[in-house]
Amino acid sequence: MSGNHYKGHEVSCCIKYFIFGFNILFWLLGMALVGIGLWAWSEKGVLSNISSITDLGGLDPVWLFMVVGAVMFILGFAGCIGALRENTFLLKFFSVFLGIIFFLELTTGVLAFVFKDWIKDQLNLFINNNIRAYRDDIDLQNLIDFTQEYWECCGAFGADDWNLNIYFNCTDGNPSREKCGVPFSCCTKDPAEDVINTQCGYDVRAKPDSEQKDHINVKGCVPQFEKWLQDNLTLVAGIFIGVALLQIFGICLAQNLVSDIEAVRASCFFT
Repeated sequence: MSGNHYKGHEVSCCIKYFIFGFNILFWLLGMALVGIGLWAWSEKGVLSNISSITDLGGLDPVWLFMVVGAVMFILGFAGCIGALRENTFLLKFFSVFLGIIFFLELTTGVLAFVFKDWIKDQLNLFINNNIRAYRDDIDLQNLIDFTQEYWECCGAFGADDWNLNIYFNCTDGNPSREKCGVPFSCCTKDPAEDVINTQCGYDVRAKPDSEQKDHINVKGCVPQFEKWLQDNLTLVAGIFIGVALLQIFGICLAQNLVSDIEAVRASCFFT
C-alpha cells in the first residue's frame, strides 16, 4: 500500500537538481560580486570609515556590485539549499522573492514608458549630480569616462554641463588648469593616436562653438542614450523578455518542486 503511494508521489530529481545547479551558480556569482565590492571599498578606505559611504555626492559604482551581488546571493542561497534539502520554506521564499523582482521590473518598465519626460528629467539630474562628483571617486570617474567614450557624448545634454564641476567651470575665480575644459573622454578619437591624450579637453570650451566640434563630442549623453535605445530596441526588448521568461520559469519550477515535496510528505503522513 505504502509503495503505491510513493510511486504516485515522488520528488522530481530533474527539477530538484536543475534548480540546485542553476542557483549554486547564482550563489557563487553573488558572493564574487559582494567580494569585489568589499575589496573596492577596502582599497578606497571606506571600510575603515563607514560614514564616507554617504559623503560622495554622486553614485558610487561599488553599490551596483553590492546590491546586485546581495540579491543574487540571497536568491541563490534560498534556491540552492531549498532544493537540496527539500526545504519548502526556502523554496517558497525563493519564488516570492523572484516574483517581487519580476513585478518591480514590470512596474518600472510601464512607468518608464508612461512617464518618459519625467524619466528624462531624472536621468539629466542624475548625470549632473555625478558630474559634480567626478573627481571625488575614481570608480565614478571611470564610469563617466566609459559612458562618454562608448556613446560618444559629453555631459547630460552638452559639454557646457561640465560647468557644474568645480574643476571644469569657466568662472573667473577657478584656479584649476582644467578650467573651461572637459574630461578626455569627451574628445573625438584620433585613430592615429596609440596613447590617449588626457589633456585634449583643456580650454576647449573657451573656443567658439563652431570649433569645439572639431575637438570634442558636442552631443549630450541623454539624447545619445535615447538614440542607442531606438537603434537597439529589438535587442533590449529581447533581453528583457528573456530575463522575464527565465524568472517565470524559475518560479514555476520552484512551485512545482514545492508541490512534489508536500505531496510526498502528505502521502507519508497518511501511510
